Amino acid sequence: MVSYFGAGPEHGVPADNPFFAYAEAKAAADEHLRGSDLDWTVLGPSGLTDDPSTGRIDTRAGESSRVSREDVALVVAETLEQPATLRRTIRFNNGEIPIGDALTG
Repeated sequence: MVSYFGAGPEHGVPADNPFFAYAEAKAAADEHLRGSDLDWTVLGPSGLTDDPSTGRIDTRAGESSRVSREDVALVVAETLEQPATLRRTIRFNNGEIPIGDALTG
C-alpha cells in the first residue's frame, strides 16, 4: 500500500482542509490492512517531487521531507522483491542509503 509519511489516526490535518478526507481514508485503509491476515507492507513516502531518482532513501527520519516520484516507484518495485519488508510500515525521504539496503536494514 502506498500511503504517505504522516498517515495515521493522529494525522493532524484540520477538518476544514481539503486534504482531510484523503488523510482520514488513508488512515482507515492502512489500519485495516495492518489488521488483516494478508502479507502487507505500507509505504509512507514524504512530499513528492519531480526530481530525478537518486536510488537512495532515508527510512530513519523522524520528519517528512521530500522524495522523488521516481524513487517512490523504485521503492515499490524493490519492496516486491524483499521479504524483509512484509508486515512493516516504512516511511521514507530521499537520503543517502541505497534503496535495497535501506529496506533490509
